[in-house]
Amino acid sequence: MVATLLLGGCTGAQQDGGDAATQVQITTVPAQRQSFHDVLNAWGSVEADPQRARTLSLGHGGQILALHVSAGQAVRAGQALLSIAPEPAARNAYAQAESTLALAQGELERTRSLFEQHLATESQLAAARKALSDAQVGLEAQRAAGGGSASEVLRAPADGMVTTLAIGNGDRFAADAPLLTFAPAQALVGALSLAPSEAAFNVQAGQQVRLQGAFAGGVVVGQVRTAGRSIDPQTRLLPVLVELPAHAGLHPGDALTAQIEGAAYSAWAVPRQAVVHDDAGDHLFIVQAGKAHRVPVHVRQPVGVVLGVEANLTAQARIIVEGAYEAEDGMPVQEGKQ
Repeated sequence: MVATLLLGGCTGAQQDGGDAATQVQITTVPAQRQSFHDVLNAWGSVEADPQRARTLSLGHGGQILALHVSAGQAVRAGQALLSIAPEPAARNAYAQAESTLALAQGELERTRSLFEQHLATESQLAAARKALSDAQVGLEAQRAAGGGSASEVLRAPADGMVTTLAIGNGDRFAADAPLLTFAPAQALVGALSLAPSEAAFNVQAGQQVRLQGAFAGGVVVGQVRTAGRSIDPQTRLLPVLVELPAHAGLHPGDALTAQIEGAAYSAWAVPRQAVVHDDAGDHLFIVQAGKAHRVPVHVRQPVGVVLGVEANLTAQARIIVEGAYEAEDGMPVQEGKQ
């Protein structure tokens, strides 16, 4: 609705029968309610999901010949991570297993020949076959232990990222010692922190979170997985863990800004420019009985071009939008055309 606001009553010229009062064009909108969410701002970073990150190790000891990656590097499935020389004892055991296999093969051939000449029994032939089978198993075990080659390469099990390295070039390591931590590409979380004063917001698992990399990238939507109820003794903040969607385009270590949405509530939806602030607080003006009337408001949702406010309004009220800052309580308003 377009209306005309008469400012300041009559001027001196008006008292002498002169010009009309000063007029300002305004616009109004009908009051209406809308669903809003409380929003809590938070900050944090992207981390490997502790529930799905993997520590890579080997079943034998050895020495690092070369590091092909660094901590924080994204890798593809099958990409070389480390080059390793098996420990000398493994190579020696493999050589012994090869010798045992060759001896078992020769013994089986000799026993089979004797059996055909009726100079060996079936039990002796069966024992020779068993010895060959055991030798083959032993060789495979030594090959799996890394003794079958002078060096081997540890490769990425899937697309993802190397989050930490536990060894360096030239380091020796024991069997099953952790070598590096690997986070699959779809196993990242947002680790956020909240001030203790914001605990009353009552963040719950399943709440929606809008996240964005602090320096680049678009907005992604995640969900709260866990919300801490005790203060972290190191940061003195409350931890919140957020599930990130697949292919979010984020990487471990990226800084995050986040907005956590609370439970839905109903409030009056008011254009931002309709809310005026002065020493007495926030308020707006409605047109009632041909005059502008001031209505105090409590701004509950301050984000966006449409604010959510609590105020003593009715569905029939018309709110002044353009011209609100020039209005005063009780000023006459002349309704114009739609």
